[in-house]
Amino acid sequence: MRLDITGRHVEITAPVRQLITKRFSRLERLLNDAAVSAIITLTKEKYRLRTEIAVHTKGDHVLRGNGEGNAWPISIRQATEKVEQQAQTLKGKWDARKRTAAPRVVRSTGREAPATPRIVRATRYAVKPMSLDDAALRVDGDGEAFVVFRNAETDAVSILYRRKDGNLGLIEPE
Repeated sequence: MRLDITGRHVEITAPVRQLITKRFSRLERLLNDAAVSAIITLTKEKYRLRTEIAVHTKGDHVLRGNGEGNAWPISIRQATEKVEQQAQTLKGKWDARKRTAAPRVVRSTGREAPATPRIVRATRYAVKPMSLDDAALRVDGDGEAFVVFRNAETDAVSILYRRKDGNLGLIEPE
C-alpha cells in the first residue's frame, strides 16, 4: 500500500512516520492486497493535533477516519481505529459475497494418498409408487432435477433425472 503523508503546520519526523507505518501494518494485514493507497494528513492547530486518514481500496471504496488529541499517538490511534472498524465491515461484506470455490483436483505424485470426496447427507427422500409418466410430469412441472420413485408396473425403485441435453434419463435396477 502506498502511504502519502502530508503535514500542515507540522514537520513529519521519523518517529511520527514510524508510528504511522506501525499502525498501518495491522490494517494491511486485515485488508491483504485490497488496500491500494492511503492519504494521511497531520494538522496542528494551537494545542490540537488532528489526523485525517483516507484509505482507497479495490472496488472504489474509501475508508475515512479522523482523530484528535494533544499527542500524535492518541490522534493517530483514534483515526486508524475508525478506519480498521470500517475495513472489518467491508471485509465481512466481501467474504459474505464470495462463492465457495470448486473442489481442487489434487494431482497425486505417488507419495501422498489422494483426497477422498466428502459425502453430504441430504434430507430423507420419500419413495412413492407412481407410473413413469407421472414421474416425468413431476420432473418437468416442479422443476426438480430428479425423482426417485417406485415404478408401479415393475415394483422396482427407479430414478428419473433431467440430462444436460434436456432429455430425461431413467435409471432402473437389473
